[in-house]
Amino acid sequence: MIPVPKSNTGIGAFFHSFGEYNRFNGLSAEKRNIVFYSESRQDWHHLSPYVLTIAESRPVTYVTSDRNDPAFDQTNPNLTPIFIKNGFWLITFFRMCAADLFVLTMIDLESFHIKRSVYPVHYAYLFHAMGSTHMVDFQESYDHYDSILCSGPHQINEIRAREKQANLPAKNLIPHGYARIEQIAKQAQSHQKKHDRSEIHVLVAPTWGSNSILNTCGEKLIDQLVDSGFHVTLRPHWQTVKLTPEVVDPIVKRHESNPRFTYETRMGDNSSLLESDILICDWSSTSIEYALGLEQPVLYIDVPKRVRNENYESLNCEPLEISIREKVGTVLSPDNLNSIGDSIRALVANPSQTAEQIRSIRDEILYNCGNAVSVGSKALTDLADQFKGKGSDKSVPPKI
Repeated sequence: MIPVPKSNTGIGAFFHSFGEYNRFNGLSAEKRNIVFYSESRQDWHHLSPYVLTIAESRPVTYVTSDRNDPAFDQTNPNLTPIFIKNGFWLITFFRMCAADLFVLTMIDLESFHIKRSVYPVHYAYLFHAMGSTHMVDFQESYDHYDSILCSGPHQINEIRAREKQANLPAKNLIPHGYARIEQIAKQAQSHQKKHDRSEIHVLVAPTWGSNSILNTCGEKLIDQLVDSGFHVTLRPHWQTVKLTPEVVDPIVKRHESNPRFTYETRMGDNSSLLESDILICDWSSTSIEYALGLEQPVLYIDVPKRVRNENYESLNCEPLEISIREKVGTVLSPDNLNSIGDSIRALVANPSQTAEQIRSIRDEILYNCGNAVSVGSKALTDLADQFKGKGSDKSVPPKI
């Protein structure tokens, strides 16, 4: 394997990506039977259960645009990690990729600069969030996939409604589940909370963007929580840290010396989730993972919705992000932050009743709870077997 460069950018990464692009093209058809793509190392905790499960019995190639992707730390000889940076060689790789099954967590295939291959590749989408498909994502975000592994019936209903509305061919929709919730639930079962049980731990983990909690009322919210006597962990979305550090830095600087304030940036680490008693969120699908995985309540700050598809209501499918809010917690206006202490104490007052209610909801909206990885891995290997040799055969003239 060509040594991975020190940076995701720069001339070294460019020439490295060229070499890796050529290396991929030189792989055997067997190694191009199942190909995964990861935009960044943040995708590893979503993809790794399937990558590692499948790699136990057959070759898997894992292409990533992050030189720090944990895939490079793996030692399984069946796993071939390849680094191709964002830019020219990634665009070329996607367009000229000869593979049978290509698995992604990236939406908007074909809509922008990343296009389907000129070869007959079968594209499978694996959700990295359990939310709905038609409000926070663009109208065409899922139109160009062949198979989609769905976490719950809401996603199947929405995608079928979109197909009917836009007169699209029917996709192969697989009742799959959502491994992230299972991972959290399993860890929670064996985790003993370390903090004083008389102290309520509040986790603040909002979405990113101009309408998120941190961008609209972050400083006031954190001040109010700390002043109310809670232990507060702030876990901003990595995009917030990257794009608008000016909304995070003042909060951290203001409270970093307070022993009841913690700043968490390790997105793949669940310790802050497991130690918390309640989540404060907005429209992030993290709230769904948290509630269903930990069986604990969520307090939603009612900031404006995160909407990319202005036509989402035309499908007549209520987004899960809306319908679940009052079922797993309560909603508080940003104008009423002075009452947040009472709201939090009321939500955590009866944990056993809350857990029972959430388990009932989980059974309704989540497929294959406890079994998603095995179901998803089998579905992907079945697809790879079904399309074996169809996209990886370079002797077939490409469609250009």
